[in-house]
Amino acid sequence: MKNPYLNKENLKKAQAKATKLGVLIKPSTRKYKKLDVFNKKLKKIASIGDTRYTDFILSKDKKKRELYKKRHQKTRVKIGTPSYYADKILW
Repeated sequence: MKNPYLNKENLKKAQAKATKLGVLIKPSTRKYKKLDVFNKKLKKIASIGDTRYTDFILSKDKKKRELYKKRHQKTRVKIGTPSYYADKILW
């Protein structure tokens, strides 16, 4: 699968959300991952998103967003986890 965040428009939308969290993002170098999240010292925190699935930035589907948030409720609220960054940046 091609990474949808190689597209500058999609990456710009995600970067705007990442900036609010105080992190930097780049398209991932890992197979099947969308984005790599880094702290301000460029230390990698997490790889988020799966290129085989869509997210809210790409689909704008509010029902999918609601289901994602319900499904990941336990882990997405823990600050600093990959699930937290996926929720805040992609969803």
